[in-house]
Amino acid sequence: MALLITFTYVPVGNMVWYSFHRWDGLDVTMDPAGWDNYIRVFTDERYWRVFLISLYYFVASFAQIAIALYFAVVLSFSTRFRNLFKGILFFPYLLNGVAVGFVFLYLFQPGGTLDSVLKLVGLGDQSRQWLGDPDVANISLAGTSVWRFTGLSFVLFLGAIQSIPNEIYEAADLDGANRWHQFRYIIAPGIRRIISLSFILAISGSLAVFEIPFIMTGGANGTRTFVIQAYETAFQFRQIGLASAMAVVLLLVVLLITWIQRRLIPDDEVSLS
Repeated sequence: MALLITFTYVPVGNMVWYSFHRWDGLDVTMDPAGWDNYIRVFTDERYWRVFLISLYYFVASFAQIAIALYFAVVLSFSTRFRNLFKGILFFPYLLNGVAVGFVFLYLFQPGGTLDSVLKLVGLGDQSRQWLGDPDVANISLAGTSVWRFTGLSFVLFLGAIQSIPNEIYEAADLDGANRWHQFRYIIAPGIRRIISLSFILAISGSLAVFEIPFIMTGGANGTRTFVIQAYETAFQFRQIGLASAMAVVLLLVVLLITWIQRRLIPDDEVSLS
């Protein structure tokens, strides 16, 4: 509790306090600003428009969940080399986000790995400025996020599936249920809580994207996310109060969306017996 209060609740309280002041982070005193910082966040197009960039990562997060769920279901049954495939799928999540950013920076650069592969298979005319073209830059970055975080969702799903008793699968086999029936009537209800948790993590994660776009593009070419905008506001323009207000708004949005989701998908007890 002491660590939680010291490193979580106290900083959040300070952030809320800063959001009602004008402060550059260096002066000893802070000037009261009232609700001006929040009004600016909601009325200045520069600060709320970047929320739209989160839609790319929001859509990508659903693809991430679908891919992770598919492989978790397939590898939960007896499959050749399944331990190898488990390691391959989980490995990207173990990598540092900065390292992932630099790896994919070389992948997407002009004449880089992706362009070379496309040329090798006869699709060289499909090459693009993957990070320089605003029309495809966010798609490239969202795809990088999918590659990195699929492993986390995969492990969550796989652990939940393996916690379902084998007797239920044996009874389903005796009743003639195929793999689809087992997924629909056994696996999906049995891991409902984990699926709900994954959606919460996907929503909050898509709103708080920072590492990948910051490392790979620095927010250029229309890839600036809300968190990058808050970072630049705080540490480049020295507007700590305004950046704190942006952080508070982001926190409230995540809490609101999570609350709505919990109302739409109640966390009921699931029984397969």
